[in-house]
Amino acid sequence: MSRREKVTPEQAGLPSHGNRRVKGLRRNEVAAIAGVSVEYYTRLERGNLQGVSDSVLESVSLALRMDETERSHLYDLARAANSSPVRSRRRPARPTIPAAVERLVDGMPGLPAFVQNNRFDVLHANALGRALFSEMYEDRSCRDNTVRFVFLSPAARRFYLEWDRVARTAVGALRVEAGRSPYDVELSNLIGELSTRSDTFRVLWGANDVGVFRDGTKGIRHPVVGELQLDHAALALPDANGLSVTVYSAPAGSPSEDGLKMLASWAADAAETADTDAPNGSAAR
Repeated sequence: MSRREKVTPEQAGLPSHGNRRVKGLRRNEVAAIAGVSVEYYTRLERGNLQGVSDSVLESVSLALRMDETERSHLYDLARAANSSPVRSRRRPARPTIPAAVERLVDGMPGLPAFVQNNRFDVLHANALGRALFSEMYEDRSCRDNTVRFVFLSPAARRFYLEWDRVARTAVGALRVEAGRSPYDVELSNLIGELSTRSDTFRVLWGANDVGVFRDGTKGIRHPVVGELQLDHAALALPDANGLSVTVYSAPAGSPSEDGLKMLASWAADAAETADTDAPNGSAAR
């Protein structure tokens, strides 16, 4: 369990005597702090969560100093282990994006915005969102999926100025979703595909870290307008089967705001050219 390796004896309030062959805490130390037997804790660590109580989960999460994301993931895994067996693996129906949400996204022409599902498929994007992620849309192997873009497109390592951080966050977020939706066959297929096609993904997935995409700032190197520092925020849509809206922006008067304006102009010119060249004057993607 990678989490156990990250907690030092000092952090857990334990004395540290001499050289330790084990990085982080030993199993018996976690078990003692959590108030369970070593045998029982070992069973939990190996993924056998059937019958585990909430009080034990809480004790283990405290012993391992889990943050809220890690704690929620642990509870998701336990919930899946104790749900009615064995449901057939399901292929979820494509969620319907509310018309009001599409209008909201399209009504922000100066901000890149898009709608994603819990597998990070981009289901709808405004013109500036498509322009910002033009390299993802151009790479057919990505299939309009931002995590595929991160790991399968060579362009992604140029596009993200801090690619390593983005990659770790993407894997952590996928692991959280896998815990929430253990019967989602498309999510499992995505994880299997990435594990097969990307050595980096496979290594990061093996670390068992969890995380979420938090609001923050991303550095981006766009092939048309150059480097941008963009703030991003995600809004989960209630009762929408895992859909969320992500919006990128830049501080007023900043070089990145100027870059977004240039990108919007480029996208408008490209759309006009496509419309002119398309049969019957109708552009098709």
